[in-house]
Amino acid sequence: MSIRVKFCGLTRPEDILAAAQAGASYIGFNFFPRSPRYVTPDQARDLAVETPVGVAKVALVVDASDAELDAITGQVPLDMIQLHGAESPERVAEVKARYGLPVMKVVGVRERADLEALAGYEAVADQILLDAKPPRDAPLPGGNGIPFDWRLVAGRAWAKPWMLAGGLTPENVAEAIRLTGARQVDTASGIESAPGVKDAGLMRAFVEAARCG
Repeated sequence: MSIRVKFCGLTRPEDILAAAQAGASYIGFNFFPRSPRYVTPDQARDLAVETPVGVAKVALVVDASDAELDAITGQVPLDMIQLHGAESPERVAEVKARYGLPVMKVVGVRERADLEALAGYEAVADQILLDAKPPRDAPLPGGNGIPFDWRLVAGRAWAKPWMLAGGLTPENVAEAIRLTGARQVDTASGIESAPGVKDAGLMRAFVEAARCG
């Protein structure tokens, strides 16, 4: 099975094209206002139009209200919603039912006990994304460029498709895949020349390394 790559936090049309040319399976639009990768629904709509057919368009939101999600889904042609906050399994089910889109739930991991939350989310989400739990004083829930201990998920299997994130770069993604068995990987800061500015060469290198993992 080939490795599927998600590049998150794209903000420029040229990065959309470069991501697709590099072989990304998913691209993510970040709707968290405090993120340096934040885009408005208007901006995301324009970027979505530039996204080639076959590349899934994912909306990253953090504890978004129905009104906020209405504004996003009403303007942006999306393929998936990524819930990156403290959303409960009940909220995941509500979002999936209200918008009729697949939902990916992010679970932050720092220690083995954090994985216990997966059972509740697996019952309602279409996919699970395992990300490094941010430091307690971090301003962002993700995209902090830090990995978690990959050994925590080595040899684990879940009923739903899952994705590995957290500090992945072209230099470490192959090792991460070997240790965890992940078949999907996600990165934001690991392919940037500056926050929110993707680097085409790093995107190509990331995909090439992932496929060698």
